[in-house]
Amino acid sequence: VQLQAFGGGLVQPGSYLRLSCAASGRTFSSYVMGWFRQAPGKEREFVIAISGSDSPFYADSAKGRFTIARDNAKNTVYLQMNSLKPEDTAVYYCAAGILDYGLDREEKYDFWGQGTQVTVLQ
Repeated sequence: VQLQAFGGGLVQPGSYLRLSCAASGRTFSSYVMGWFRQAPGKEREFVIAISGSDSPFYADSAKGRFTIARDNAKNTVYLQMNSLKPEDTAVYYCAAGILDYGLDREEKYDFWGQGTQVTVLQ
């Protein structure tokens, strides 16, 4: 599976962005799709994930502001980010894996996209 994330940008606080992650392969619907992010000088952290049955799983930082959706017909997963804050500034990575638990653990994911930069101005 190859993943390509895009949709990042430079925005003002309070703005929104929608990131997309397009996947290759014919078994997309079988994969848990996750989003992680890495801010400068920090470790990569879990943001949000969605199972093959469309069940979302959120990090506390994402609850109430971020949502995730998948379109299996388009092999694409979306991350809608609203009310963006400067602390959301990071490179956002999408990931795919076959897993039943530990959706917030990056070692559980097998495939990673290249990342897309999100910058929220101070």
